[in-house]
Amino acid sequence: MKSVVIQQPGQLDITERSRPEPAAGEVRVKVKLAGICGSDSHIYRGHNPFAKYPRVIGHEFFGIIDAVGEGVPAERLGQRVSVDPVISCGHCYPCSVGKPNVCTSLVVLGVHRDGGFSEYAVVPEANAWVIPDAIADEDAVMVEPFTIAANVTGHASPTEQDVALVYGAGPMGLTTVQALKGVYNVKQLIVVDRIEERLKMAQGCGADLVINNSNVNLQAVLEEKGIKPTLIIDAACHPSILPEAIALASPAARIVIMGFSSEPCQIVQQGITGKELSIFSSRLNARKFPVVIDWLQRGLIDPTKLVTHKFDYHHVADAIELFEKDQRQCCKVLLTFN
Repeated sequence: MKSVVIQQPGQLDITERSRPEPAAGEVRVKVKLAGICGSDSHIYRGHNPFAKYPRVIGHEFFGIIDAVGEGVPAERLGQRVSVDPVISCGHCYPCSVGKPNVCTSLVVLGVHRDGGFSEYAVVPEANAWVIPDAIADEDAVMVEPFTIAANVTGHASPTEQDVALVYGAGPMGLTTVQALKGVYNVKQLIVVDRIEERLKMAQGCGADLVINNSNVNLQAVLEEKGIKPTLIIDAACHPSILPEAIALASPAARIVIMGFSSEPCQIVQQGITGKELSIFSSRLNARKFPVVIDWLQRGLIDPTKLVTHKFDYHHVADAIELFEKDQRQCCKVLLTFN
């Protein structure tokens, strides 16, 4: 079989490998589609602190179960599945309180263990979620990105009373926009970004107001309009955002931070306690695949609004370069494997 392997930072090869056999409790997935994420790019460029090399990247993928290991029912053969990349121990403290996404021995497919940019991938049976026939392949491959939004909104518990502000109209920001409007029907949804084309995509995903903050003062704009956000999502992850979000937030608001910026930011404690703000962080997803599959079945989200390009996997290097360099026209890129 062919696999996309990052041998070391900056070196991507399409390599011939032996087709893996599933061990006990595992299934083998014949991959049909996979999505490119920023973390795949970061591993390729050597900017992911969690990655180990060489590595088959890819943690957003969909396919058909074509082999099962010992203890796995034969009925699973032929099932269409979307794969949860989060593998956890099930017994440490985070796992015991429902947060397997921060398991003390966390393994993420495509990061710590070979992922889905391959013609075949072996995964734990429990991580292969059955996709109903009514859901198209192109939507099924997008389940994992939307689990990020499901995890974020799970922390924040949005309501129809909320005035929500989302920083960043990249893929993760846009999945969150769709969830906030399509699933939770928040009262008002504002999206902030510095790229006009991404802001137009945000409008298409449900944003009521978009603001390009490349040359305006966001706080002044919101004050002029009398807007005090009750829910703020940081999907842009710049260290300047959290202090600004604290200043902008309504009393009793919730703030959710995504991403892995390692740069320090300076906040004033009084700004948090004076308004009794709740600040959450969100990483990966905590068993949110059934949630997103339900959203898709109910027609509450539309992944096709994010997908802008498709490439055969043989052109993965070109696909990643486009994903990195053309943020105006390129949002979500899919790879086809058959």
